Amino acid sequence: MHLVADRNGKIIEENSIQDRLLAWLYGHAVGRIVLKPLILKPFSQLGGKIMDSRASALFVPILIRCQSIDMSEYEQKKYSSYNDFFTRKLAAGSRQIDLSKNAWISPCDSRLSVYKIDDACEFSIKHTRYTVKSLLRDGRLASRYAGGYVWIFRLCVDDYHRYIYVDHGKASINRRIEGVFHTVNPIANEICPIYKENTREYCLLKSANFGTVLQMEVGALLVGRIENRPGGTYVCRGEEKGHFAFGGSTVILLTQKGQVLPNGDLLRYSRSGIETKVSLGERIGVKRRR
Repeated sequence: MHLVADRNGKIIEENSIQDRLLAWLYGHAVGRIVLKPLILKPFSQLGGKIMDSRASALFVPILIRCQSIDMSEYEQKKYSSYNDFFTRKLAAGSRQIDLSKNAWISPCDSRLSVYKIDDACEFSIKHTRYTVKSLLRDGRLASRYAGGYVWIFRLCVDDYHRYIYVDHGKASINRRIEGVFHTVNPIANEICPIYKENTREYCLLKSANFGTVLQMEVGALLVGRIENRPGGTYVCRGEEKGHFAFGGSTVILLTQKGQVLPNGDLLRYSRSGIETKVSLGERIGVKRRR
């Protein structure tokens, strides 16, 4: 179950089928038995082929109805597969990108949590606990963001699954970190955790207004895929960086000390364990004045 607030302060409980399934797979002995073959490469490849098949398009109307997705926000077309629908594009004008020089914006539609990066900073991504160092597997790079903020954007299955660059600047090439998965003995106590990390990719954006921003995409379990555009080029705020194929996913931003001041409601809710629903291009902070 997740507590989620909108920008007007209304708080609701979200407890989706997807969340309940993942909690069972990760948290119970029988779930871990089921999970082990699901993360094998042949299964992921098969799952990807199914989601790309024409037959999978039959599930699209069901998802739209069950998730109450407002299709007026998206391009009007006939979807050839479930994945074609999952990677759908917005209709022109559906999202407004805040182009103000000092505006720090959301890279995607999501549920957002923000945390100060210090020695005590730990956070959960897809049922796994991380520090910035363990997330990056690079202590030297992690140290560059000490005193800054980690921004965790959790996408759900009904969200728009394309994401953008948050500022003008020079983007590095994408670096990939392969996921790992190790189950405990399924006979063991059900509260005993499993050790896992999802596959992820990140780039460094030497931005025009906010220092060097690290942007990371975390792939979903099973058939989720990260499909990024090639890096190593100059990019513009609002330019599409990539998209996720089937599977709920996560985008993470790291900002350096003294660069960005998050909006107060985001920090207040995050301290209370409440996520905030935000939209692609929406202002979620400002450049910190020196």
